[in-house]
Amino acid sequence: MREFTVTPESWPVEGEFIISKGACTTAEIVVVEIAEDGFIGRGECERTDSFEPGYPDVAAAIEAARPAVEAGVECAELQSLMPSGSARNAIDCALWDLAAKRAGSPAWKLAGVEQPEPCLTVLTISLGTPEVMARDAARAADRDILKLKLGGEGDIERVKAVRAAVPEMRLTVDANEAWTPDMLPRYLDALAPLCIEFVEQPLPIAEGHHLDGLARPIPIAADESVRDLTSLDAVVGRYDIINIKLDKTGGLTEALALAAAGRAAGLEIMLGCNLGTSLAMAPAMLLTNGARMVDLDGPLLLREDRVPGLRFEGSLIHPPEPALWG
Repeated sequence: MREFTVTPESWPVEGEFIISKGACTTAEIVVVEIAEDGFIGRGECERTDSFEPGYPDVAAAIEAARPAVEAGVECAELQSLMPSGSARNAIDCALWDLAAKRAGSPAWKLAGVEQPEPCLTVLTISLGTPEVMARDAARAADRDILKLKLGGEGDIERVKAVRAAVPEMRLTVDANEAWTPDMLPRYLDALAPLCIEFVEQPLPIAEGHHLDGLARPIPIAADESVRDLTSLDAVVGRYDIINIKLDKTGGLTEALALAAAGRAAGLEIMLGCNLGTSLAMAPAMLLTNGARMVDLDGPLLLREDRVPGLRFEGSLIHPPEPALWG
């Protein structure tokens, strides 16, 4: 019989992580371990309920799946037993890790994808005043790509200040639903000369129809607007890029399916993350080949990472070793 262990953990953030929806000083996560026949598979998710008011209790949802997990549930069956989201993600990724260890074969082979290669990840700059964001960007001048968290009013001044501080840096911005429909065309026009690669989730989910037919000098990516396969149809033709996060899809199984469906629909793929350690980032590395952009900087935002963790060389992130995952 399987042994199922659920462990909540708290990892201090370096400083404070701030977006338009709030701020936090710790990454609140849950680690799942599934042991069977001498092998242990692990998965990690963010306790999204600690950051999003009204989100279902992640630890409780994981515990509710205990009977099915201990009885031998596998990834395919798990998709119908649990909804998409953080709780399913931790279990799904632990099952992938367990399967890889039992098979003595890397998870990318089991998934039928190409072997992941080292790739560049963005580094996120928290929302702040133009002066603070410019300072933080200058301190990260040795990185390759920065993502600026924005918040609505004053965003153009924020981006201008950062661009002045790092004139040659690749930049992308993420509003986390903070813009209004009347801001959108003005802000896009103002950002275009600043060489922004794309704008992530500028409008609230319910305001997405304002993107229909909009002339856009900068590509627009969906994050909150696309969680899993059920939400894909609503963003096709409206967005240019989808940000796939395993905490949204409910694990690697659906993330792989969403990436394939998104590409088939003509969308580019971005890989994103919530706050977390290298254990949370590792499964997403299977999706990085061919991605428009990779944003798996969660461990870089913490005071320290899990050991063993992913290997970072500046902005270059290497695929996981088996001791970590997969």
